[in-house]
Amino acid sequence: MPDRAPQPVDRTLPTEEARDLIALVREIVQREIAPRAAEEEEAGRFPRELFSLLSESGLLGLPYDSEYGGGDQPYEVYLQVLEELAAARLTVGLGVSVHSLACHALANYGTKEQRGEYLAAMLGGGLLGAYCLSEPSSGSDAASLRTKAERDGDDWVITGTKAWITHGGVADFYTVLARSGGEGARGISAFLVPGDAEGLSAAAPEKKMGMKGSPTAQLHFDGVRVPDARRVGDEGQGFAIALSALDSGRLGIAACAIGVAQAALDESLDYATGRRQFGRPIADFQGLRFMLADMATKVEAGRALYLAAARLRDRGLPFSKEAAMAKLFCTDTAMQVATDAVQILGGYGYTADFPVERLMREAKVLQIVEGTNQIQRMVIARHLAGPESR
Repeated sequence: MPDRAPQPVDRTLPTEEARDLIALVREIVQREIAPRAAEEEEAGRFPRELFSLLSESGLLGLPYDSEYGGGDQPYEVYLQVLEELAAARLTVGLGVSVHSLACHALANYGTKEQRGEYLAAMLGGGLLGAYCLSEPSSGSDAASLRTKAERDGDDWVITGTKAWITHGGVADFYTVLARSGGEGARGISAFLVPGDAEGLSAAAPEKKMGMKGSPTAQLHFDGVRVPDARRVGDEGQGFAIALSALDSGRLGIAACAIGVAQAALDESLDYATGRRQFGRPIADFQGLRFMLADMATKVEAGRALYLAAARLRDRGLPFSKEAAMAKLFCTDTAMQVATDAVQILGGYGYTADFPVERLMREAKVLQIVEGTNQIQRMVIARHLAGPESR
């Protein structure tokens, strides 16, 4: 079955500029992304040329300051762009979210000199970033990371292994969290590492059940030398920087999840209104009509939840709890809606001739990345009831 562009979603956008931006994104989706999404995912092709196009179009730096090449867009708008991209191909939508996450440390904690030297190229100069926090032995327990950064004169020497790195091996720069001091969260610092740094290498990409076009790989740091001028923030501030980035990153994952869910819903509606059994469209049968109603309700609820959290962020208000709620609900919704879509298409849904089996495989990873949904429940409960007494 040929690929088709996602159906446009009616959106409430704050400005005419934002409406023009969404129109541009839809044009790129229809012309460049959707027509080849299934074929390229099946072949495991990383669409580097698409990220170059998005950079040229000003879409890789949307939530950042225009003084440094960003788009000056509120998160409310940026996230809706991610949703549009992810609905067409999650590799692209999630890739933009990861790139934005990789820029967060420098944009928000870097010195004016650092931002002036590096940030413009990161936001609009054709570069692609990656974010290096997880390790083989520290995923959810990120504060126990072991990768070391040791001071050597005016440089830092980084040694260790990072794991589950989206864009690992293809990124132009990496935001790396490494242990520069003692144990625990206060001994971690952040560094901006060039992708071609001597001593930096990537393992073979992981063989994943979905998102085959997005390389996920371990990164090995074998005495990688980084000038102190590339340390971002104060020594020991790295874990706080990481947590602040993750709050925003979780909203990116939530928006991508709703994009996947919307795509699955669109496919379900298209099939159910066209497929006839017993002399009428299967969408006429109450069992399927109720499934479709539930799917659509969850998608709209998830969209409202991530947008509400984004508006808090845009107003400078605390949004950590709401980001965790949005990530939890939206990714669970994506998994449920994609699973229901396979069920609605029946045997066809289980084949690669229709996109819903790919959407189902892709939805699963969204419940894991940027903090598993079990971690999100811990974050939410901590805000509601305080930390556990023990």
